[in-house]
Amino acid sequence: MIFDRAAFTFASAGDTSETESALDNMAGALLTTEDSRSPNWAQWVDLQELDIMTGRCWSALRRPLRAVAPLERALETFPDQSARDKALYLLALGEAYAYGGELDLAANTITRASALAVGVASNRPAMRMRVTLASIPHLRATRSGR
Repeated sequence: MIFDRAAFTFASAGDTSETESALDNMAGALLTTEDSRSPNWAQWVDLQELDIMTGRCWSALRRPLRAVAPLERALETFPDQSARDKALYLLALGEAYAYGGELDLAANTITRASALAVGVASNRPAMRMRVTLASIPHLRATRSGR
């Protein structure tokens, strides 16, 4: 779990090398840890979480080609009942689409995240939504200026 947290911390700081190292360490730890040795509080850290964190990190680093596939794979089976988390992960996917210039896919994915976030007890998806939406006009202006 520490590699999971470290990876996103490094990605948020813009450190590609350390992010990649933490993700590699997370993958290695998941492949070598026996379920019987894992504490109960760490049971949610699995291969799906590895895909989610990998995608979120690469999206934060604005590397959409690396972000999209793991996020799409993880979200295929992620339950809508976990609306708060799924909305956050969909926003990361929407951002990755936007960074890759796929604004229609970004809009559809962000709309889906918004629909899931309605009524959740956490304000985190709404806060993340504001950040995501604020970044998209900037991306559009940057791309049209090229």
